[in-house]
Amino acid sequence: MERQTDPFPLAVGLVGLGSLGRRLGRQFVELPRSELVAVSDVDPDGLEDAGEELDVPETARYESYEEMLDAEPLDAVAVATPNGLHYEQTSAALDRDLHVLCEKPLATDVEDAYEITERAESSDRVVMVGYQRHFNPAYREAREEWALGKRTPRFVTGEITHDWRSYYEEMSDWRMDPDLSGGGHLLNVGTHVIDAILWTTDLTPTHVNAYVDFHDDEEVFDRQSSIIVETAEDTVVNVSDTGVVARTREHVHVWDEEGAVYLEGHEWDDRTGYVIDGDGTEHHPYRGYDRRLSKGTAFLDAIETGEEPPATARDGLKAVLVTMAAYESGRRNERVALSDLYPFADDVFE
Repeated sequence: MERQTDPFPLAVGLVGLGSLGRRLGRQFVELPRSELVAVSDVDPDGLEDAGEELDVPETARYESYEEMLDAEPLDAVAVATPNGLHYEQTSAALDRDLHVLCEKPLATDVEDAYEITERAESSDRVVMVGYQRHFNPAYREAREEWALGKRTPRFVTGEITHDWRSYYEEMSDWRMDPDLSGGGHLLNVGTHVIDAILWTTDLTPTHVNAYVDFHDDEEVFDRQSSIIVETAEDTVVNVSDTGVVARTREHVHVWDEEGAVYLEGHEWDDRTGYVIDGDGTEHHPYRGYDRRLSKGTAFLDAIETGEEPPATARDGLKAVLVTMAAYESGRRNERVALSDLYPFADDVFE
């Protein structure tokens, strides 16, 4: 179907109606520049419930996302399905010349993520990845200091903890299906910290050396991991991730000779932070904590202005590349060079 001739309100289709998809759907219902015109999910009961909740007509509810893309006059699509479906569904949307908001990770395969990035960067369509720390004022302030400023980190640590214990015990959730998940806790949750470090510092990873505690004999589902990332800037980067503890906590700490930025998180609340100066004195708070942009607002802003979205396809590719290199290092039990695993890796971080 042809898209609307008037740019706004944008006609949006939503694929995936779990809790995350419904949150996205509510944003597109409430925002004045968008209209949620169609939804899709393979679960007929969930499709009916979400359709009622989001006030989408029965005729615009589809079990097949491809049927929805072909039948509805869409401008954009939001993808909130399990990880292993992101590549094919984002590709299908780009095939139809649609703007795409894809939840993280961009793909479960580095080559697939690279292909999507190349397509996005050669297109006039907006492709945004759902890394919400890019909207958080504390992380944005940190990016101003490091990635966009003149400071070069010397020592970086990142950690995230989370409770997936029931998933590992029961192995019944989609996250434990290799075709749908593509990985364990690191790919699903730890990716936030990897992305946050790469985005706030603009470092150039060259090697990864990881210990990965796998839950399965096939070494797909990690429970926890400890990762050392070497960079071209000679920065020491450590990332720790676990899904077998009782609470969600997060930190990213970035140091150089002038001091540090500390970014902290409790559960899934907005992340906050503070600075430490060169003398070791702490300064609280780390400036303004206005509510961050919603994903829907940021996506619509990028479409309206033609500017890059806060989290680009290339951001998503960088996170997938380092994450999947960590898995490979853990399986081999050895340090790996990114350029040996992926010939295009040097171009990704140029």
